[in-house]
Amino acid sequence: PRPRVPAPPPPRVPSGTRARSAVLAAGETGWRKEGIGIHPMGQSQSSAMPRMDPAWIVGSPSEAEGSKHGGGASGAAATPAPAQESAATPDDFLDLPSPVRYEELQKEALMSLKPELFEGLRFDFTKPLNQNFSLSHSIYMGAVEIPTANPSQIVKMPASTYEFGANLIGNKGMMIGRILTDGRMSGRIKHDIFGEFCSVKLQTQLTEEKGYSQAMLDVDFKGGDWNGQVKLGNNQFVGVNYLQSVSKALSLGGEAFWLGAQRKSGVGFALRHEGNNGGCVSTLQLATTGLLSATYHHKVSDKVFLATEWMWNWNARESTATFGYDYVLRQCRLRGRVDSNGVVAAYLEERLNVGVNLVLSAEVDHSKKDYKFGFGMTVGME
Repeated sequence: PRPRVPAPPPPRVPSGTRARSAVLAAGETGWRKEGIGIHPMGQSQSSAMPRMDPAWIVGSPSEAEGSKHGGGASGAAATPAPAQESAATPDDFLDLPSPVRYEELQKEALMSLKPELFEGLRFDFTKPLNQNFSLSHSIYMGAVEIPTANPSQIVKMPASTYEFGANLIGNKGMMIGRILTDGRMSGRIKHDIFGEFCSVKLQTQLTEEKGYSQAMLDVDFKGGDWNGQVKLGNNQFVGVNYLQSVSKALSLGGEAFWLGAQRKSGVGFALRHEGNNGGCVSTLQLATTGLLSATYHHKVSDKVFLATEWMWNWNARESTATFGYDYVLRQCRLRGRVDSNGVVAAYLEERLNVGVNLVLSAEVDHSKKDYKFGFGMTVGME
């Protein structure tokens, strides 16, 4: 007898074919929101338009029905792999994250590039009286630089001050005040008016020297995907800034100011991009005053951070490149930087006990032969 040849098995249909075809049959579309916020010139122009991503097209409804019953290889061949489907899923541009405040555009990079360097001896003591109120005492003994006509010449004078402060921090605001033995007094008040949407800040500084007292009133506004601020200060100062999220990783904005006492004005533009879930942050700022600044912050691990900055002054025809690092260890934190002008700086915070930290600061300027070293202690702060 002639042997029977078994029939070939039906083609296997990927598990995601039925669900994806049903979605396409229902006519699912993605929405995209495009907009660029230019704060000095007005509100951002945004528009929403439906679009169909070509990567979602896997076949006609008839092919989808055929693949659902396993009758034919055309529907299975046209269906992409599940890994490609997840990678091609469009972002929801109608649900963008809220950007950082314009003043905090470079906050990650500045933590490494701008440590709190000092020269001499510093001792800070903070005593909390209750959950919301605390007192602070600070003693500083060191030197201050006296400006001269020759920038390359550095003149220092010994100085020592004592500072007393009071801090009141609540759920909707805070009040911070400082007074020094040389007669300077400063204060800061912040209050949230409508929750996170609107807050008001008042910063003041009073001195015995004429022309050095300052006052600044800030009104901050925060939306779902934007941030704005209005500034009013003495000497007829008026400023505004705005930052808008145009995607989940990119924010664009700008600022403008007018200083009536000196008849000066300026406009600036800013860009901020966050990649790798905030592990890589790039910023770019351009101002009509002749300044161009670009920074990049990279998170190597949970304990190691690197940052770079390039600044160009068009009016002075000068540029500076800076590299900084930030190491967070179990008992200490080390930050430092080195720039193209030959300035090397380091700042170390060592935890000796609970609430007791040792601080070491050093800065060396090889070109100007300026050396600054300081050590201090902080008690009462975690």
